Amino acid sequence: MTVENTTENMGADVEITHHEEASEGEYRASPADNDAVGRLTYKKRGNVRIADHTRVPDEIGGRGIAAQLVDRLVADARAEGFKIRPQCSYVEAKFRRNPDWADLRAEIES
Repeated sequence: MTVENTTENMGADVEITHHEEASEGEYRASPADNDAVGRLTYKKRGNVRIADHTRVPDEIGGRGIAAQLVDRLVADARAEGFKIRPQCSYVEAKFRRNPDWADLRAEIES
């Protein structure tokens, strides 16, 4: 697996890392006080990232970790110029709550 050296401390106690291969990737959230890892996975299709799954284990739930993962995906989309197709229900809900992200939503293929 090719690993990008992009880490960011999105909160006081959570580190977000980005890992990517040729056709897929994931963001991982690692709290400083727990070994559990939250993940947001995606598939790459050209200039589109299809966000297909967000999972935060119960033992680190309730900290806003899933939101931090989506926020990182959106920040990278803005910085790198790719679009996002929310396939995961959580990512879709975040897009609905953030209309300012509309320019990042990939058009549905017909």
